[in-house]
Amino acid sequence: MFSRRLARRIAVGAAALAVGGGAYGIVSATAGNGAATTTATTAPTSGRPASHNGGSDARSGPAAGGTVGTVDSVSKSSFTLTTPARDKVTVAEASPATSIKKGENVLVLGTVDGTTIMAGKVVVQATGGSARSSAAGVVPFQQGAPSTAKQVGRIPANYSQGSGTIVSGTAANGATEAALAAYPGGVVDRVVRLSNGEYEVHTIGVNWPHHVFVNQNFKVVGAD
Repeated sequence: MFSRRLARRIAVGAAALAVGGGAYGIVSATAGNGAATTTATTAPTSGRPASHNGGSDARSGPAAGGTVGTVDSVSKSSFTLTTPARDKVTVAEASPATSIKKGENVLVLGTVDGTTIMAGKVVVQATGGSARSSAAGVVPFQQGAPSTAKQVGRIPANYSQGSGTIVSGTAANGATEAALAAYPGGVVDRVVRLSNGEYEVHTIGVNWPHHVFVNQNFKVVGAD
């Protein structure tokens, strides 16, 4: 009798765990030559999503990426900015951020961890970020709003979400800059080299686009 009761409690606990953990994805990665290969494709479905419901959020931890936005405040070693999609981002710099001024529009490239970026490069840009974002068709994130499903341009034929090799350095910077120039608004949290040599730039903080595809010459060829 005791064994049956214990077994029943274990079964109920397992069922509760399955329900509570249904939105949790398992991610594994292997490092080699400064890159990591992602092997998982499950995204969280509660709270504000890291990117979008039902898509790929496979990550290996902080990765090369960046964003564009308007500077809100500046301190000795960091500054905050708001992206054209109204996300708040904190940018940390290895050296004092005395050259960055409140109200300036900047491109930030560096190591991204959620909405925090350790900057490797900051470039002051022209104004009009929000207008460019709207003109490009970027859809800002809205709590409870369904993810926009559309494709523009060319999507690599053999592309599957969560596959590829995370890259850094010049390749990641070039692909990030190209994607943000075409679709300003979100935060690029990783760049993946695909099997055909092109890049998938993964964007969070927006409802569209989530994936921007950049060719080997760092030209945007498609988005979804």
